[in-house]
Amino acid sequence: MIKAVVGANWGDEGKGKITDMLAQKADIIVRFQGGANAGHTIVNDYGKFALHTMPSGVFYGHTTSVIGNGVALNIPVFFKEYNEIVDRGVPAPKILISDRAQMVMPTAYSARRQKESFIWEQLPAM
Repeated sequence: MIKAVVGANWGDEGKGKITDMLAQKADIIVRFQGGANAGHTIVNDYGKFALHTMPSGVFYGHTTSVIGNGVALNIPVFFKEYNEIVDRGVPAPKILISDRAQMVMPTAYSARRQKESFIWEQLPAM
């Protein structure tokens, strides 16, 4: 049986918590879109975790977690999150990353900051 948890609003709708609950009996958990700016908090026997990149299924040894092609993957954030959960006693999760996942490059942040700075400079003083 396939189950999908999809949100219809911006903000915290509890998708991560619902996915975590369903992961207990799932074989595969897929994060199919979004970036590290999104996040969900999971509380379990290992503690409290704020996930931004990892799928909720990473806490269950029987699951395979997949980061899909619609995810904007920030590699340093991914490894930071991975190391944080393993350092806190979570068994190393089985994770597959789509070869079509979008990679967020450090230059993207620099370009965005420059663009936003330029926009603010153009606004009239109040």
